[in-house]
This record gives sequence, C-alpha cells and structure tokens, in this order.
Amino acid sequence: MIRVVSTNITSPLGFTTEENYLAVKSGKSSLAVREHPWGIPERVCASLFTDAQWKALSVEGMTGFESLAVRSIREALQRTDMDVSSPRVVLIISSTKGNIEIMADGGEYVSLAESARRIASATGVTTSPVVVCNACISGASAQLLAQRLLEAGRYDKAVVCGADCVGKFVVSGFSSLKALSQEPCRPFDIDRYGLNLGEAAATVIFSREEDGAGAAWALCGGSVRNDAYHISSPSKTAEGCSRAIRAAMEDGERPALVSVHGTATLYNDQMESVALCSTGMENVPAMALKGVYGHTLGAAGILETILSMCSADDGEALPSRGFSSLGVSGRISISGEAQPLRGSSFLKIISGFGGCNAALRFSKSTGGSEGKKELPSVTTAHRVNITQDGVIVDGETLAMQQRGEAMLTELYRSCVGDYPKFHKMDVLSKLAFISSELLLKAEGKTPQETEERAVILFNASSSIVADKLFLSTIEDGNYYPSPSHFVYTLPNISTGEIAIRNGYHGETSFYILPEKSGRQMDDITECAFADGSVRSVICGWIDCPDEEHFESEMCIKTR
Repeated sequence: MIRVVSTNITSPLGFTTEENYLAVKSGKSSLAVREHPWGIPERVCASLFTDAQWKALSVEGMTGFESLAVRSIREALQRTDMDVSSPRVVLIISSTKGNIEIMADGGEYVSLAESARRIASATGVTTSPVVVCNACISGASAQLLAQRLLEAGRYDKAVVCGADCVGKFVVSGFSSLKALSQEPCRPFDIDRYGLNLGEAAATVIFSREEDGAGAAWALCGGSVRNDAYHISSPSKTAEGCSRAIRAAMEDGERPALVSVHGTATLYNDQMESVALCSTGMENVPAMALKGVYGHTLGAAGILETILSMCSADDGEALPSRGFSSLGVSGRISISGEAQPLRGSSFLKIISGFGGCNAALRFSKSTGGSEGKKELPSVTTAHRVNITQDGVIVDGETLAMQQRGEAMLTELYRSCVGDYPKFHKMDVLSKLAFISSELLLKAEGKTPQETEERAVILFNASSSIVADKLFLSTIEDGNYYPSPSHFVYTLPNISTGEIAIRNGYHGETSFYILPEKSGRQMDDITECAFADGSVRSVICGWIDCPDEEHFESEMCIKTR
C-alpha cells in the first residue's frame, strides 16, 4: 500500500481541500446556468471559474490548464517537506483534453505532452512526467499507476494531479451525445436528465515511505476492467464495473463508503446500481458529488477521492445533492442527506468511454513503509511495426500496394475483412486495431484463451487528428457537432476498440509521454502485471500526429 501525505482541491468553491470540503458540507454548489456561452446555441449548466478566479490562478507564461495544475500541485507541495527535484519522485498528470479549448477558441494548440513538461518544470519535478488519458477514469487510473510504480520500487513518491478546463469543445461534444442537462444534475434520481460539466484541479501526493506519525490514508488496492461492450455506452450487466470492484476488494471486505461516479445520465447511474448490488454493496452508504461540481473529467477521480477521505474522517457521507427519489433498479443506499459512516475505509468507482471502469480501495493505515513488491518476469512475443510507408510483422516485411491511410484499409481487407466497424474509426483507432489484428494472427490464440488480457498504449500527440475533425463541426457558421467524431477525440477509444473486438475484460489504459521512451513504457507496462489476473498485455507506441504520418510499434508481453 502507499500512503497519502498531502492533497489539494482547486475548484470554483475554493482553492484548498479544506475550503472545498466545508463548502460542500454546508450545502454549496458551484453549478450555474449560462445562456449561450461560447456562442453555443443553447443554455449550459456548468461549474466554471469566474474571471477573478482565473486571474488569481494564472501563472505567467502558462496556459489556463497548466496554471490550474501548477497552482494545485504547489498548494499540495507546501504541506510537505519533500524534495520534489529528487530522481525518486514522479509526476503523473490525468486529463482528458488538456489545452483543447485554446484550439477551439482559434489559438495555437499546446499538446498534453508539452504541457506535462511545462508543469513538471514549474513545480520543480526533474523526472519525465506521465499523462494518463483514459477518459473519465483518468484520475483513478493515475492513482493506480502511482501505486504500482511506488510499490515496484521505481520511485519513492508520486505527485498525481488531475485537471481539465471546460469550453466550447467539451460542451459541444457532450451536447452532441445528448448527455447534458440544462439544469443542475440529479445523480440516481428518478427525474435525472443528464450530466453537467465542471472545471477543477485536484492533487494527491503519495509516498511508500513512512511520513510522520499516526494514521494516514493508504491506497490498498485498485483495478481497471473493460466492459468489452461499446465505446460510448456502459454495459447493461455492469460487467466491467463489477469486475473492477471485485478485483479491488479483499474477499469478504465491505467499505464504510462507496464514492460513485454518479453522472446523472440514464444508463451510467443504472449500470452503477447493478454493479453495487451484484457485488454486495447495496447497503453501503453511497455518495455522489456531480450535483456539486459537475463532471470534472480528468480531475473527477482525484477530487472525489479526496472528498471521500474527508467524509470518512468526519464520520459521514456527504449529501448527494440533487437526489430525491431513487430512479435506478438497484436498491442502493444513496441520500440527499448526510449519512453516518462506521469504519475507516472507502471504495471509489468510476467509468468512462471506451468501456473502461476503475475501482480504488482506501483505508486508514498506521503502518510504516513496505518493502518493494517483486513483479513477475515478462517476455515479449510477436512484434508489429507500421508506418505510412510499410508494415513489418515479426521481422518480415509485408508487400503493400498502398501507402498512408489507404494502406490501413488495404491491410484490413487482406487480413481482417469481417469487422465493418473499422470503417467508422478514426486513423489512430484504425492503426491500433490493425496492429492488434496482425499481432493476434501471429499469436494464433483464441479470444477465450486471453479474456483477461490488458491493452496498454502510448503516444505523444493524443488524438489530435480526431480533435481537428470534430472542431470542423463546431466552427462559427457551421455549428453541427458530430457525436461520431467527438467520441474518437479520446485516445483511449483505440484500446476500447481492441477490447470490444476480442472480448477482453482486462485493463485498458492510454498514456501520453513527452517523447517515445522504451524505459518508461516498459516500467508502466510491466507494473500492470502487479494485477495478478493479468497474464498478457498488448502494448506499445501508437502515434498519429497528422493525417499523413503515423507510427505503430506494438507487441505482446506475457508472464
């Protein structure tokens, strides 16, 4: 387990964890209705920083997203005496879209990879940062990555910060999916109409060393599992969420609190209620915070984890604002009033596009540091290299007639041919899909033999090609946001497509690095084997900085 040594929440309700907790406990919400913001032809209910707050948060020479992350990290660091410049400290950023709103406003885009470099420099971190871009579960995935890296002895401390900003791009995207409510959202309520969006940053600092005396919150277990059902809709049977909960919990253990995702969308809330009932959690007090902050995207998994710690310390679950009457089939224990808690542990669950689901188990610990956990030895089998100029499989060059994106279609027709969804994918997902198909063809195993297989991919440019394509649908004078384009603006959709195709229910994760680094990719991939159910991983580098250039270097790693 790894211990929490400091936290921060920076939101429209306050710039410290304490300010935020007291605001929520007193019944405040930062959600407000705005008429036609950013030129959007509808009203929007969201949690947004005021101009005065942005002025206070601004860091010279940095974008709004970067400033938000830096301010939160600096506030958390002030409460520690750690040497952040140590080579034993890692910075992990969780975000879904980073600086995308700059591009939506016509400005020059700054990639998440470059922002991670800037944030590291501004906060004094000297090691190469990692960005977790795993849709809505990014914040939970980032904490799980910290646990794995620290417990494996790769680092001693981890600074984990989740942040996202809200603007025309993100709001238009969720609007295209008919997922937004124009009024404050109502998680799990019979009258829920959809989600609200919010902007925030949240930071948690972990250590595998004993820091100070007394009890501290510790991340004791966690998992990521895929539904293998649909890239934008949750499984009706809660397959992935239920698997994630079971993997994160110890046999027979029941937490004092469950912090749910609670988006207030029709299908997500229903799915979570099914998952809680199927895992015996229906009587555990549940807490939903989207009625206060909205969906804070890459910050959500961290912000809601921190407030769960505060709630458990205070002995009560915070009220689930907006909830009045249960509107899901699972008879879960959720309330619009505070609920008393018994115990010092909680479970955080969260789900996202691409079929991904995460569960984290925290408890209060008085123990000291633990020894390094040994990972199983890992071997590499089968390799695929694809660029716009050619294809190599296990050292053999395939003869291709086409080049560029047309080559991917040629590969599909000659090597696959039975999965028409391929033609709807963006270039990044097509590249990942074809690479995986070539790997699996070389391997020769059936999907039933590899159901728990993980899919872990990396790049430096996120989903920039799909981003630009979606932006073309929300330009002034041509506003018609495309849901089919929007869903592919999340790079982890590429991992979801592979999971759905093959029925994989293991972990699916996507990471953005400042540069292609074999050592960093190996560290992260091999640490995934800390999850005892993982027997093999499809993994590697898959980048598509523009429509004319792409690169895939993928392989299968096995225990």
